[in-house]
Amino acid sequence: MALHVLHYLHHGHAQWGVVANGAITPIPGEFRSTAEFIEANPIERLFLPRGLTIPESEVQWLSPVTANQQFICQGANYRQHMIESGMDPDVKKFNMIFTKATSCIVPADSPVVKPNGVQFLDYEIELGLVLKRDITSRESVTEENLHDYIAGAVIVNDYSARDIQIPQMQFYKGKSYRTFGPVGPYLCLLEKQDIPKLKELVLTLTVNGTVRQNDSTAGLVYGPVETLTELSAVHDLHAGDLLATGTPSGCALSIPSPEKQRAAAQLPEAEKWRLFLKMQEDRPQYLRAGDLVEAHIVSCDGAINLGVQRNVIVDEAA
Repeated sequence: MALHVLHYLHHGHAQWGVVANGAITPIPGEFRSTAEFIEANPIERLFLPRGLTIPESEVQWLSPVTANQQFICQGANYRQHMIESGMDPDVKKFNMIFTKATSCIVPADSPVVKPNGVQFLDYEIELGLVLKRDITSRESVTEENLHDYIAGAVIVNDYSARDIQIPQMQFYKGKSYRTFGPVGPYLCLLEKQDIPKLKELVLTLTVNGTVRQNDSTAGLVYGPVETLTELSAVHDLHAGDLLATGTPSGCALSIPSPEKQRAAAQLPEAEKWRLFLKMQEDRPQYLRAGDLVEAHIVSCDGAINLGVQRNVIVDEAA
């Protein structure tokens, strides 16, 4: 059975607790990282929380993934998102991997700051997976042993400055501004029998109440089995690290068709990117100060409900 955990601030003290029906049962102990919390609290120990409860309305949310963990991301990992990004899903045969700065991680209800000089701020709802243990050598992850590697799931919103990411070819910079990585509110810890539900989660994102993204994780191209196997051969991963698995279609970003891209390739570099930015100016979907972005992820049976992220977009102070 899935178990929902909250990292929160109460009377100036950072704590972790089990959440049920709007009440938090604190978990004893001091944990300086997500890794420390996961390693000290196997899910089996948390099913019978004891002690006084705290109304969730009385606490301040913190991110369930702490900034001393790795933030690894997959790009263009839903078929329709590939198409809207100008890629042919039948031709692309690689798993796109990049990272975000952990300094962009903020609680799920934080304002998102639109930096001065950034014109095209985009949203990307994603399922985040939190690792259960270290991976320091090449391993073969399978559907049968996936539960040994994944502790739980969270909501991630991979906010992106498209005018930095695309023309400058700066994925890391364009996606790593402070506040560009809300995580949570809940870390949903999973048992072995819960893992198959990761393939049937529904992701929904709205802007000012209008649905922009709505899809199921059944549409993932490279799932956690393939991705963790591949990453295990590249670099070390650690308990508590975050893997954001990609976003569905519906982003504000507009990419020229392959035909237009081929034509643009013949143009001088400055002209090519001038036309790209002009195309983005015609997209009203890009975020502006005052917009409210809400993201939620839930399983079809409701057993996994990762809560709701609510972010108001604000301009950077001059």
